[in-house]
Amino acid sequence: MESIAWSSGQWTNEPEGAVEAGTALEVTAREGSDAWRVTSYGFVHDTEHALLADFPDGSAMEVEFVADFSAQFDQAGIFIRVSSERWVKAGIEYSDGEAQLGAVVTDGMSDWSLAPVPDWAGGPVTVRASRSGDAVTVRARRGDGPMRLVRVLPFPVGVAAQAGPLVCAPTRSGLTVRVTRWSRGDADGALHD
Repeated sequence: MESIAWSSGQWTNEPEGAVEAGTALEVTAREGSDAWRVTSYGFVHDTEHALLADFPDGSAMEVEFVADFSAQFDQAGIFIRVSSERWVKAGIEYSDGEAQLGAVVTDGMSDWSLAPVPDWAGGPVTVRASRSGDAVTVRARRGDGPMRLVRVLPFPVGVAAQAGPLVCAPTRSGLTVRVTRWSRGDADGALHD
């Protein structure tokens, strides 16, 4: 994996702040920032803070961050964008009082899946998206642990897409997330080891 310079990405929506601290980027989210389309809640939120670079066929992208969250729906991870109506976010979200590993896949309307990972709270988390053939495979891990499969989703070959770090704070102000790594490399060779 090769590092991607913070300066080479473009924000979907500017955060409250983004400060380089050594090799990390400390991102402070605006209150009310989020990404969601319609399903169950009836609203569209297109105010996420995602720092994006090209995500071509046959590549994988990783984002590492510290999952230090305390308010409902605090979140960080990776965002993959084709358009305002077609995107994916995956990572850690603080929901119902604990850290949850999940993904939102959106094609006109959003589809959300979660699994509790309370032992991941406060630690370093890596989220990896691998684009190969007609799919994107999302995996994640805490620290140096093994990668866990999060989601396999359909993704058309040849469609232009961008991806990169995501930070949102739907319910509060003052959330700052330390993003410690952003890198890109070759897509995974297989779905399973």
